[in-house]
Amino acid sequence: MKLVPLGDRVVLQRLDEVEEKTKGGIVLPDTAKEKPQECKVIAVGPGKLDDNGKRVAPDVKKGDIVIIAKWGGTEIKVGGNEYVIVSEDDIMAKVEK
Repeated sequence: MKLVPLGDRVVLQRLDEVEEKTKGGIVLPDTAKEKPQECKVIAVGPGKLDDNGKRVAPDVKKGDIVIIAKWGGTEIKVGGNEYVIVSEDDIMAKVEK
C-alpha cells in the first residue's frame, strides 16, 4: 500500500526510538514516553492553493529530515510501519547536514 498525501499534507516517519527506561532504570509506561521530534519525509502532497487558486509548492521533499512538535500530527499504522501525517505548516524546521 502506498500513502499519497493530499494538499499540503506530509507523511513522516519518526527517526529516534522512544526511550523505554530512564537513566536511573525506571521503566516508563507508554503515556510517559517522549515522542521523537526528528522525522524523515516519506511523501509530500502537491501543496496548498493560494488565494488566487494557484498551487504553492511545498518547502520539503521526500527524504528530507524535519523537526515537528512532540505531539503533533495524526499517527497511523500501515503495513506494520508507523507514520505521522502533518500539515506542512506543522513542520517547524528542516535539518541540513
